[in-house]
Amino acid sequence: MRKLIVYMAFALFATAGTVTAQTGNITLEDIWTKGTFRAMGVYGIRSMADGEHYCTMSRTGIAKYSYATGEKVEDVCLFGGPDMGRKAKPLPPMEGYAFSTDEQKILLSSGFEPIYRHSGVSDYYIYDVQTRTFTKISNNGKQRLTTFSPDGTKVAFVRDNNLYWMDLATLEEHAITTDGKMNEVINGTTDWVYEEEFAITQGFLWSPDSKKIAYLRFDESKVKEYNMQMWGALYPEDYKYKYPKAGEDNSKVSLWVSALDNSKPSRIASTDKTWEYIPRFQWTPSGTLTYMLMNRLQSHMQILTSDGKMLYEEKCDTYVEVPDTWQFLTVGKGKKAQEQMLITSERDGYRHIYLYDMQGNLVKQVTSGNWEVCDVPGIDVKNQKLYYTSREDGAVNKSLYMVDFGGKKLKKACLNHKGIGTYSATFSNGCKYYICTWSDANHAPVYTLHDATGKLVKTLQDNAPLQQKMADYGTMHKSFGTFTTSNGTELNCYTIKPANFGPNKRYPVLIYVYGGPGNQQVSNSYGYSDYYWYHMLAQEGYVVFCFDGRGTGGRGADFKKQTYGDLGRMECEDAIEAARWLGQQSWVDKDRIGIWGWSFGGYLSTLSLLKGNDVFKMAIAVAPVMNWRYYDNIYTERFLGLPKDNAKGYDDNSPLNFADRLKGNYLLIHGTGDDNVHFQNSAEMVEKLEEAGKQFEFRIYPNKNHSIYDHTGNTRLNLYQLMTDFIMRKL
Repeated sequence: MRKLIVYMAFALFATAGTVTAQTGNITLEDIWTKGTFRAMGVYGIRSMADGEHYCTMSRTGIAKYSYATGEKVEDVCLFGGPDMGRKAKPLPPMEGYAFSTDEQKILLSSGFEPIYRHSGVSDYYIYDVQTRTFTKISNNGKQRLTTFSPDGTKVAFVRDNNLYWMDLATLEEHAITTDGKMNEVINGTTDWVYEEEFAITQGFLWSPDSKKIAYLRFDESKVKEYNMQMWGALYPEDYKYKYPKAGEDNSKVSLWVSALDNSKPSRIASTDKTWEYIPRFQWTPSGTLTYMLMNRLQSHMQILTSDGKMLYEEKCDTYVEVPDTWQFLTVGKGKKAQEQMLITSERDGYRHIYLYDMQGNLVKQVTSGNWEVCDVPGIDVKNQKLYYTSREDGAVNKSLYMVDFGGKKLKKACLNHKGIGTYSATFSNGCKYYICTWSDANHAPVYTLHDATGKLVKTLQDNAPLQQKMADYGTMHKSFGTFTTSNGTELNCYTIKPANFGPNKRYPVLIYVYGGPGNQQVSNSYGYSDYYWYHMLAQEGYVVFCFDGRGTGGRGADFKKQTYGDLGRMECEDAIEAARWLGQQSWVDKDRIGIWGWSFGGYLSTLSLLKGNDVFKMAIAVAPVMNWRYYDNIYTERFLGLPKDNAKGYDDNSPLNFADRLKGNYLLIHGTGDDNVHFQNSAEMVEKLEEAGKQFEFRIYPNKNHSIYDHTGNTRLNLYQLMTDFIMRKL
C-alpha cells in the first residue's frame, strides 16, 4: 500500500474564551441521569394569527406573550387549574397543541405511543377557549396525525390504517377509507421507508376550503416482511413489519382526493414503471392539488398539478434531493395577485432558493453563490422579503439572512447578532417579529426575541447558569480547524483537548466519525450530551477528534455526491489519513488511536479498523450497517443504485468481507429491536469474525431500537458506561 501523507493546517475560528479553574469532574450520571448539564429552552412556540402575539407550552398550560415586549399577556389554557372544575376528571399530561384558524379551539395531544422513529398514536382533546372546557374527541382508540380543517369545524385523523374525518359539533366519525389493514394497506399516513427516508408521516391534507381531503394510499402487500423477536414474555413474541431492502419491492402508492359529501374518492396519481415514489403533495392557496413524482433511482423528479400540468422538472446523473423547502405563495393583491412556487434545489451545484410561476417558468433565482441554503423559516409575502439560514459564513456555521426579492436587484442583510455560530428562527405571522436561537461550540443556546430588522426586543433565555457550570467543570475546549489530505482535499475538523494540555506530552486520541452522505458533524453549535462525554474523556487524558470527510454536507453537491456508487471507500480512506496525520504529531501517541461511530458511523468505524489495522488500536461500532444489501432501498439506492447494476458498490466496502483483517480491539453494540439498522447486520459480522478466528467484545440491548434509549436515561447510562470502560481498557 502506498504511504499517504497528510498535511494539517489549523485555523481556529471558534475560540474557547475565558475558562475559570475547574471545580468539578464530569460523571456519566451528570450527563445521562442527573441532568446536571440540561439546557433550558422556550418550548412550543406558535405565532398567533394577529402576528403580534405568540404562545408557548409548559407542563401547566399554554401562555400568551406579546412580541412587542416579550412579556406574558395571559394564560390561554391551564391543564390543571380552575378551568377544570371540581368534578372534572384530571387531565393526563399534554404533549402538543395546535390552534384552529380562528383560535377559538385548541387541539391537544396526550399519551403518545411511538410506532417508529417519527410516528405514533395519541389521545386528542379539544379545548374551547370561550367555554374553557376540555373534550376528548374519541373513545374508539388512539389516533394518528389529528389535524384541524382550515375552517376549524372538523378534524381528520388516521386510526388502524384508515382515514377519518369528524364534525366537532357532533363528534361523529366518518370513515373515508375502510380497507386499511396492518402490513397490507395504509391510508392517510406512510409506510416505514417513506417515514424514515422521505421524512413524511402525514399522508393527508385538507383543501383550503375544508371540503376535500387529499391522501396517500400504500399497498404494501408485495413488500417483504422483516421479523424481530421481542423478549420479555415466557414465549417471546414476533414483531413483523414491511421493510423494503435494496433491490426489493416497494409499496404501490397512489394519491386520492375525497370530498366530504360522501361521493366516491378520485385517484389523482399512482406509482408505475416510470415513477416509483410520490414523496410530497400539497394544495396551493387557491385550491389546486400538486404532487411530486420521482423515479426509483431518484435521479429524475417532476412536480405536477392534478390536471397534469408540469410545474417543475429536475434530472441528475447521480440523484436529486427531495426539496427541503417547497411551498406556494400568493404574490400581489386583487387582480394582480398571482401564485408562485418557491423551491430549493442544488441544480447550480449548491442548494439555493428559486421562484417559479404556475406555468412552470423560472421567475428568479433568489439566492446564489458557492454556499448552501439550510432552510427558509420566514416569508413576508406582503413586503416580498424572505428569511433564510445558510452556510455562507463557512460550512461549519449557520447564519440568518434576509433577502428582499421584490425588485430587480436582490437586497440582502445578515441578521446575526452574536457573531458566527448556529442560528435558527421562528417567525411571527406576517414576519414582523421572530424568536431566534443561537449557540456555538462552547456556548449553550440563547433564545432572543427580535423585530424584522433584527433589533433585539428581549432575551428570553440565556442559559447563564449552565454557561457558568460549563466553566466550573472546565469544558469549552472545543476548537475548529481543517486538514488537507494527500489528494489535496481540505476537510473540516474539531478537536477537544484536556484542560491541562501540554504539547510535549503524548496523548491517546479517540476519533468520532459519522461520514454519511450529506451529513455534518463538524458544526459550530452546542453539542449537548456527547459534548460533555468528550470533555469527560479529556479529563481522563484523552484527545477527541472529529472530521467531515468526502461525501458529507454543507459544501455543495459535487463534494457531497463524489461518493456516489462507491459508498465507504473515500470515507474510509479519509479516516485512515486523519489517523496517520494524528500519529505524526508530537502530542499524539501514535500507538493509541481509536475510532467510534453510530449507524453509518458504526459502519465506517468498523471498516476503518479493518482496512486501517496498522493505525487504529481500537474501534467501537454502535448499530452499524455491515452490508448495504441489508439496508432500506430508498436510502441505499439513492447513493448506490440497484444491487443488480452495481454489485461492486455494494460489496467492495462491506466490513463482512474484511473480518479476517481485524488486529485491534473491537466493541460491537446493537439493539435487538432496531427497526432501522437491523440486528441482522451485527449478527452476521459476529459470524464472520468467529469464522476468521478473531476475538472481540459484543453487547446486545434486548428490544432496544436504533437509539438504544429509554425515558429514564438508564439504558443510555449503561451504554456510555460500557463504551467508557472499553476506551479506558483498550485505548
